[in-house]
Amino acid sequence: MADPGEKPYRVYRGGRTRGGVPRSGRDRRRDVAGLDGPKPRRRRWKLWLALVIPVLVVLLAIWTFAGYLSVRSGVGDAHARLPAGTTAVLAHSGLIVDTPTNILLLGTDHATNGQAGRSSDDHSDSMMILRTDPGRHRLVYLSLPRDLRVTIPGYGDQKINAAMQIGGPRLAIQTVEQFTGLPIDHVVVVDFGQFEQLVNALGGVTIDVSENILSNRFDCPYSTATRCQQWDGWRFHKGVTHMDGHTALIYSRIRENRLDPAWTDFTRGQNQQAVMQATLSKLASPSMFFRLPFSGSSLMAPITTDLSTWDFAQLGWVKFRAGNVLHCRLGGSATGNGFITSTQENIQVVQEVLGNSAAQPPAPGSGLFGPGCVTGNQKFK
Repeated sequence: MADPGEKPYRVYRGGRTRGGVPRSGRDRRRDVAGLDGPKPRRRRWKLWLALVIPVLVVLLAIWTFAGYLSVRSGVGDAHARLPAGTTAVLAHSGLIVDTPTNILLLGTDHATNGQAGRSSDDHSDSMMILRTDPGRHRLVYLSLPRDLRVTIPGYGDQKINAAMQIGGPRLAIQTVEQFTGLPIDHVVVVDFGQFEQLVNALGGVTIDVSENILSNRFDCPYSTATRCQQWDGWRFHKGVTHMDGHTALIYSRIRENRLDPAWTDFTRGQNQQAVMQATLSKLASPSMFFRLPFSGSSLMAPITTDLSTWDFAQLGWVKFRAGNVLHCRLGGSATGNGFITSTQENIQVVQEVLGNSAAQPPAPGSGLFGPGCVTGNQKFK
């Protein structure tokens, strides 16, 4: 039994306890909601995005406008180089972005320095139609041999490349339209004499060289006649090759392959067309957008065309969306007098270009000039 004077409880020495003061349920809810204390990281990212995205949009708009002005300046000069009356014979069927469009590509090489292998006139060394087909998401390249015998309006039967020499782009357009039945909506003339600077401005082009090549001694890279006589010629190895402007120009001008006796001027035309295709593909690629403010005007220097800046933008979009590419060529039989005589197969090829018939390669045994079409990365045999 406890002593009567003793208290029934024990007294402890008071004092502050360690730790925070307990909070009410309301305070704890405020902490969880983030009303007190630091903001969650997610909200910081949202704030940064809200600030950065408008800045990027403004910069993109400024860059686009600067590129547009640069290209427009070059396009204006390209229009001025087009002979009067050319646009009057063009079809202009509609917007490239939603309407099948035929663009005639003419390559000329009229250097006058007297070196072997050069032409000193304005014949179209390379002739090709680029058909955009946005409904089928495809591009079609139709090659026309320069020695193809056709009727030039007002001048009778001659090689198709003579139309450019006689009447410039206007007569070339009329001749191609009459022969193929395809309306020409736009025209692009590429001057290979100034082609080097364009390819360099694009950062070079990639070409799939079909065979090993050893050319004759044209455009000797050495300054002395003795060294040039010892030089074998230009060499190209079979396979995919990245070329700068000078190399691409040399490749497009080779008229003789000393490793292949079957090499003809027709082969040279095919090589020129391959270079033109690679160049136009690079010119219309999305990556070129970022370089336009610096080089948009100079890129157009070797080109004469009726295409507007908006047309080029549409062409780039159609190329970007194209899922497949069809390569076709007209041809016929060699008559032995320098002409290629057209055959009925050319009619079928035009139908394949239009998408009315399935693509068919040249018939077996049709030779170098056999008409036909191949798809994708396939090659003419």
